[in-house]
Amino acid sequence: MKYAVIGAGWAGCSAAVELAKRGHQVHLFEAARTLGGRARQVHLHGIDCDNGQHILLGAYEATLNLLNTLGVDPDAALLRLPLQMYYPDQSGGMQFIAPKLPAPFHLIAALLRAKGLQREDKMSLARFSSAARWMDWQLYTDCSVAELLERFDQTERLIQLMWQPLCIAALNTPIERASAQVFLAVLKDSLGARRKASDMLIARTDLSHLLPQPAADYIQVRGGQVHVGCAVQSVTPIDQQWQLDFNPNIQQEAMRFDGVVIATNAEAASTLLMQLNLADHIPAFDYEPITTCYLKYQAGTRLPRPFLALLENQAEHRWGQFVFDRGQFDGSNGGLQDGLFAVVISTSGLATESGHAELALQCAKQLAHDFNNPQLATPEWSQVITEKRATFACTPALARPSNQLPLAGLALAGDYTESPYPATLETAVKSGQAAARLFG
Repeated sequence: MKYAVIGAGWAGCSAAVELAKRGHQVHLFEAARTLGGRARQVHLHGIDCDNGQHILLGAYEATLNLLNTLGVDPDAALLRLPLQMYYPDQSGGMQFIAPKLPAPFHLIAALLRAKGLQREDKMSLARFSSAARWMDWQLYTDCSVAELLERFDQTERLIQLMWQPLCIAALNTPIERASAQVFLAVLKDSLGARRKASDMLIARTDLSHLLPQPAADYIQVRGGQVHVGCAVQSVTPIDQQWQLDFNPNIQQEAMRFDGVVIATNAEAASTLLMQLNLADHIPAFDYEPITTCYLKYQAGTRLPRPFLALLENQAEHRWGQFVFDRGQFDGSNGGLQDGLFAVVISTSGLATESGHAELALQCAKQLAHDFNNPQLATPEWSQVITEKRATFACTPALARPSNQLPLAGLALAGDYTESPYPATLETAVKSGQAAARLFG
């Protein structure tokens, strides 16, 4: 069979690989010149980076299995760190690191050894964990994460240092509006599972070369084709097949396929489905931005750890929530990322109001203060990248569309489709695979 996949983000790439693995001829179409969608390679001052810093989890079984299928060794391609919420020593935060013990003893030991938490905070965390397990991480009625934390009498300090940063990192939605059920689903498959499931995984290479490019190679070796810079304008049923028409500015003739997976973002998918009177299949989402501020210092500049949490304080323009020392996990740039830090700001709408240049200065000052190093206030260069629609706002009881569309031979894929999880790379991969399997 001959199938088309529209969109070469992580959902589209996983759908295309699944179809190719089943022996079908696959054409993968991407409107941009770079594969990866909202998790892709960018070039900054001669360095291959990403449009945003991502963390994977050990619980990402579909993604890790897909990497193995593509011939990518996860142990070599990803830096594996234990679950941690570790703030700079003098920032007033906490230091929580899970040791290499079987679950749940790794969390018990981390809690007992945690610095920066009072006994009341530790008891609060233990109470939440035990209650969530007893509930099997399920709620009868969804509510906000803030309401859930209030129900379990979580301390203000624990919310500030643990729950709020975890929720924003996982759901990209403030705790006052974030879905408690989705948050619990994330915690179940990380904190509530085996120890390795809670590990944090950071790509040693840029994200396009981690999965999308190996996926493209896999498809082409099996007789498929990958078309970049090729925007699909319409999908039309003709003679029990589907015809794809392209932007008239592209030298590409219409093509027909036995089936099509639409793996674009929700807005582009709605535009294609509108022509088929199916636009109502995708609800209108609200979106949240994510900003990554890259700060480059002279070679040899190091942070105490590859990854640290930062104490956010919006009133003081301290916007950074996490910082990554990319020089400590650089696996493909020949040391070019030595001294390159990535400061991540989820739900970054307020942070970007003063402009990217001002935000870079504020992030540099935050690092200089937190690490007691005045030199960090003056990087050699900075670059701020904002994905304005990085993820949908993951609110309580949010309706999300299914992979199955009412018309035969047509499927939908994306991190916004029906799932118990938020918009993550793992959700995108699972959605792509589920869409491809609808074709048998």
